[in-house]
Amino acid sequence: MSGTEAVVPARAVQAHPTFAEAAKVWATIGVLSFGGPAGQIALMHRTLVEERKWISEPRFLHALNFCMLLPGPEAQQLATYVGWLLHGTRGGLVAGTLFVVPGLVVILVLSALYAAFHDTVWLDTLFFGLKAAVLAIVFEAVLRIGRRALKTRTAVAIAVVAFVAIFVLGVPFPVIVIGAGIFGYAATRLSPALLAPSSPVVSDTPADAGLTRVEPTLGRALKVSALSLLLWAAPAVLLGLLLGFDTVFTDIAMFFSWLAVVTFGGAYAVLAYVADAAVIAFGWLAPGEMLDGLAMAETTPGPLIIVLSFVGFMAAFREAAGLDPMAAGLIGGLLTAWVTFVPSFLWIFLGAPYMERLRGNRNLAGALAAITAAVVGVILNLAVWLGLHVLFREVGVLDLGIAGMPWPVWPTLDPWSLGLMLVAGVALFRFHLGVPATLGVCAVLGVAIRVAGLG
Repeated sequence: MSGTEAVVPARAVQAHPTFAEAAKVWATIGVLSFGGPAGQIALMHRTLVEERKWISEPRFLHALNFCMLLPGPEAQQLATYVGWLLHGTRGGLVAGTLFVVPGLVVILVLSALYAAFHDTVWLDTLFFGLKAAVLAIVFEAVLRIGRRALKTRTAVAIAVVAFVAIFVLGVPFPVIVIGAGIFGYAATRLSPALLAPSSPVVSDTPADAGLTRVEPTLGRALKVSALSLLLWAAPAVLLGLLLGFDTVFTDIAMFFSWLAVVTFGGAYAVLAYVADAAVIAFGWLAPGEMLDGLAMAETTPGPLIIVLSFVGFMAAFREAAGLDPMAAGLIGGLLTAWVTFVPSFLWIFLGAPYMERLRGNRNLAGALAAITAAVVGVILNLAVWLGLHVLFREVGVLDLGIAGMPWPVWPTLDPWSLGLMLVAGVALFRFHLGVPATLGVCAVLGVAIRVAGLG
């Protein structure tokens, strides 16, 4: 896949990261990527754009907009895209893989402990403080990205409409993104000043020097597609040849492969369907166990969709096909992760060269500017949703007649969570403490509060 890729020499004014330097940063991001897509995008923006200055704001948002249109975990796809821009195919592979591996390791370990002891109470103690810190990080990201993306009144209006649509009216995420893109395209054709998308150039700033450029061709597209599809299917075929094709592993591979191409809108868009299928259709989980798995995924790094590996682990653990249950569970969890995330590499390696080629198209830039504005509203929705569930022990629904929206049960406000969020906010906004240090401080304080029986 890398045969036709070339990396343009970086300008002297900007030190392009070496592959080793980038790998270390991607590993760090993978370990610290708590908080779902909003927190993960915030972390990447802060690290790659603000601190390291390895990529400019327009190129970062351009990549983000494309990833928002794809099925699968957008944050992992964004890491893959930026890694590809920095160091070609190997950079994308390393970035996307390191973004997933820490969370996958944690969720597999937790799944094994859950299968053995069937208890998740200790998780709540361990990650109590982290949730509050992630909440502050997400709100910081909304402010930071919003300041850069919402440059006109039209962009602000799009963000507000997107927030109301998803938070109050429950409009599906793909509808919001597609609608914003169509509006932005049409608005730019009529009056470019409405969104004022800048005409991108080959290298917008010195930060973009050294980024990968690939000429998209039919031959390359066929090669990328063939190799990716072969890799996607290989583990399932191998397990079928070794154990037979009538085992739980075939069901896992087929079901989660199908999900990988229809999961628009993030993990929450499909979790209800997964829970129904896992409990009723396949009988892999008992009622309520999906929530336990979601609790693990919410408090571990990596994409929230990693919860599917918990489902795959429990399915194979309970239908071991003659293997040791723990070994079968591990295989099931790894197989689930493989068929879930490999397609994301395909989407990026196949589509990114075309997206880079279209950066100079003003109408497309208008569509993407509108999508960026809508994404700000969507991230705000995620931040508010996360805030309600972190700060309040109970969240109800406010009936508005034609719609309903999440609404806190005010007496259930958790003052300790609120205090930890304020500590994280002061650390980030006042003292400009880094994300790792902020997470560490809040984690220690959270454990201390729980051990003392205060929270």
